Amino acid sequence: MHSKNVLISYYKKYMFLMGFAGHFIFVLQTYKIFSTKSSTDVSLEGFLVSFISVISWLIYGYLINDRILFIVNLFGFTSGFICLATIIYYRL
Repeated sequence: MHSKNVLISYYKKYMFLMGFAGHFIFVLQTYKIFSTKSSTDVSLEGFLVSFISVISWLIYGYLINDRILFIVNLFGFTSGFICLATIIYYRL
């Protein structure tokens, strides 16, 4: 049982890092849009669906009181919101 708890402890740390890495796509896309000053080649619908998924996981993490899920998806929510705002701004 002790080895399982150790494994879970390490896996939680791994998932924390992977959660941030997964949501980093929002940061990279935002940087690309700012660099090119264009969002015409970006799928607004795709990023919107991804953003809704992040919101769902954020709420779920809060409801089950899972700190890792909540923190990682709070980062995803923030970076996703900025990314969507940037996409919309450069489409106007």
